[in-house]
Amino acid sequence: MLALLASGLTAAHAAATDQLQAFVTTVKTARGEFTQRQVKGQGDTLKVTGNSSGSFAFSRPGKFTWRYEKPYEQLLQADGQTLYIYDKDLNQVTERKLDGALGSSPAAILFGSNDLEKNFVVRNGATRDGIEWLELTPKSKDTQFERIGIGFKGGNLAAMELRDAFGNTTLLSFTAMQKNPALPADTFRFTVPKGADVMKQ
Repeated sequence: MLALLASGLTAAHAAATDQLQAFVTTVKTARGEFTQRQVKGQGDTLKVTGNSSGSFAFSRPGKFTWRYEKPYEQLLQADGQTLYIYDKDLNQVTERKLDGALGSSPAAILFGSNDLEKNFVVRNGATRDGIEWLELTPKSKDTQFERIGIGFKGGNLAAMELRDAFGNTTLLSFTAMQKNPALPADTFRFTVPKGADVMKQ
């Protein structure tokens, strides 16, 4: 019985690893929707500190839009060279060089090249609610996240869990994902909104 359980776990873990590898090597473009929850604490002391939702699109490597629509509007957009962060309420754009901004961040997993093992230690995780999880630990100490979980279901990216050094966890759920759609050429071209202040970092 124990041997059967062990072999079953190994198969599930291998499947999760395979799904991650397939995602980063075969999904060149994608678009979909996300919901994001911020939580603090663990177990029974879990407290939700924020909810947001929006849409995303990406084209590997390094081109993406990540658009928060509720409860407030914010846009993160990268054209392969530069990351632009636009806060609509402040009418302010922050520009950063993309290489430094991605690094060991969750964005590197979703939108970067497929060289994950360069920046992360990848371990198999548990299966919860039909989602097979992988655990990624950044090799660099210069990152705000100490652990990243990635969940797959039936070959599709279903969820991410991002834990920082302060005990905060960001939970992302992905829906309506289209893999390898044809995206218009200007999808990732950022235009500074009229009157916006631009800060370069």
